[in-house]
Amino acid sequence: RCENLVEVYFQLQQQVMAASAELGPELLPRLLERFNEVLSSLVKSSFLVEKQPPQVLKTQTKFQASVRFLLGPRLLKAAPKPYMVRADMVTEKQARELELSTYSNTLSESTGEIVHNVVALETNPTSGTCCANFKNVLLKKIKRCERKGSESVTEEKCAVLFSTTVALTPSNVSIHLQVLSLPIVVIVHGNQDNNAKATVLWDNAFSEIDRVPFVVAERVPWEKMCDTLNLKFMAEVQTTKGLLKEHYFFLAQKIFNDHSASLEDFQSRHVSWAQFNKEILPGRGFTFWQWFDGVLDLTKRCLKSYWSDRLIVGFISKQYVCKLLSTELDGTFLLRFSDSEIGGVTIAYVIRGKDGSSQVENIQPFSAKDLSIRSLGDRIRDLGQLRNLYPNIPKDQAFGSHYNSEQGGLG
Repeated sequence: RCENLVEVYFQLQQQVMAASAELGPELLPRLLERFNEVLSSLVKSSFLVEKQPPQVLKTQTKFQASVRFLLGPRLLKAAPKPYMVRADMVTEKQARELELSTYSNTLSESTGEIVHNVVALETNPTSGTCCANFKNVLLKKIKRCERKGSESVTEEKCAVLFSTTVALTPSNVSIHLQVLSLPIVVIVHGNQDNNAKATVLWDNAFSEIDRVPFVVAERVPWEKMCDTLNLKFMAEVQTTKGLLKEHYFFLAQKIFNDHSASLEDFQSRHVSWAQFNKEILPGRGFTFWQWFDGVLDLTKRCLKSYWSDRLIVGFISKQYVCKLLSTELDGTFLLRFSDSEIGGVTIAYVIRGKDGSSQVENIQPFSAKDLSIRSLGDRIRDLGQLRNLYPNIPKDQAFGSHYNSEQGGLG
């Protein structure tokens, strides 16, 4: 499409030059100036990031990225030597200034030191593409900027600015090209990864397309948050089985710390960034996102097939489990994600007391480490007190396909 547009441009330009005598000394320069503006705008917008750098970027770690110049094959044919594209780290403030000045000014200084950050813009005659491939770039160090109020380093967004200046043939007009990557959170230690992912997720899910970099709403409708958590869950776990209405209800009670509202009440509410990943959950040592991310990681690593077979209720409160199971037969059980630990799955089951009254017991949560030693299916087979998966599926029928072939449980 860009190449077709540029063809139209050159045809129009030829026609104008052919009619230059009739157009006269007043109209001709105005038309030619307008032509230059149109060409410049078209050329600048055809320079884009093809492969984005990782949005959570650790210093001293190699990464890859590539930019593509859609009009390169058409306009840089006669270039004596390839143009070089440069990659620099920019702060949110710098990104904003570059965007607001519609890219007319160039970058004064980089906010971090990138190694191997200059690459040739090369045209590939077979595929007809013109790209600069950054294959082993490394962010050596980052200069942190002034943060707002209680903002932590994992809430600070930067970007990579890719830039070059090209001379177009045949007109020989010199144009400065630059494009920003998606926002990036730079971390220096693996333990910051979880909070950095929260910043990136919030930005990707809730930012407007045409925005001032990198402005994003502080509060979003709960329904939008449900869609985001669902998409994230399905993508991370790589399952087609998403979250259900009752899962959202439990998550709403958790994030809003409200156990009296109905499902409908939550529909109209807004959730804030602070509730998502700044405020610690009541009586816990972690935020909502840290807890949810732990569930994601556990499910992805150890529970994917169980979740996909709908054998795990997962997102359900301890209180509600008691209510569900108290009227069930002895040995009825279900699986839920632990509330008290990050990345744990626990089994709740019914047991009859001596007086015949039912009690609901919860087994100590299993972590990914536990389940890598012995799988969930085998652990369920080992536990004689578990008989039927709620509401009433015999456990061997429900979990049989997940048992390993060895016979019997542990002695």
